[in-house]
Amino acid sequence: MQPVFTYTKGMTGVETTYCPGCTHGISHRLIMEALDETGKLGETIGVGPIGCSVLAHKFMNVDMLEAAHGRAPAVASAIRRVHPDKTIFTYQGDGDLASIGTAEIIHAAARGERFTTFFVNNAIYGMTGGQMAPTTLLGQKSTTTQAGRAPEQSGFPMRICELLATLDGAVYVERVALNSPANIIKAKRAVKRAFEVQERRLGFSFIEFVSTCPTNWGLAPAAAMEFLKEKMLPYYPLGVFKSPEGGV
Repeated sequence: MQPVFTYTKGMTGVETTYCPGCTHGISHRLIMEALDETGKLGETIGVGPIGCSVLAHKFMNVDMLEAAHGRAPAVASAIRRVHPDKTIFTYQGDGDLASIGTAEIIHAAARGERFTTFFVNNAIYGMTGGQMAPTTLLGQKSTTTQAGRAPEQSGFPMRICELLATLDGAVYVERVALNSPANIIKAKRAVKRAFEVQERRLGFSFIEFVSTCPTNWGLAPAAAMEFLKEKMLPYYPLGVFKSPEGGV
């Protein structure tokens, strides 16, 4: 009989340490499946900075490096200089990429660095204590906005895909979500396409995963999925913001 499912060699088999309902495991799996299916596992180098992404090396069966908080794009740029033919990616959270590492991601995209960034947007700092992130929604509570984020004090949430899509060096920019089977299938297609853009040497590629953080949102896993659908997706619409073919 033809098997309908096989476990990807891209995952190490280590038992997850992520919180119940966390979608990091899904994004890990999609990235590693894409590399496995295209025969790139042995040719890939990933970079994980501080945050929940610091644990990625335990689960992803590729060469991984750690970076200082926010500095994964700078490290990936250096790796590209040394290894021009490798597949390279960074895996970053929203506090890391959109706050501490804002300069690094913007300038990497502006330079058209030939690597792929996977951006996990769960609208909060996860590992470091549930503080407000640049992506935290208006009115959303966090440990540093206990009455809810207010624009007059904290500004407005940042839409990173829309920002990076304005840069000439960013070739492929797409936002996907991990809240349903249909969206997860679309997310995997986006991951594969981002790696294809890199392999074609076209420039910088960027995938944003709209994700959950039940623990720091103070919600049960099922309720967190509803929050993602009802609150996050209206502000962070899904879709292709830039592609090599131009347009959506």
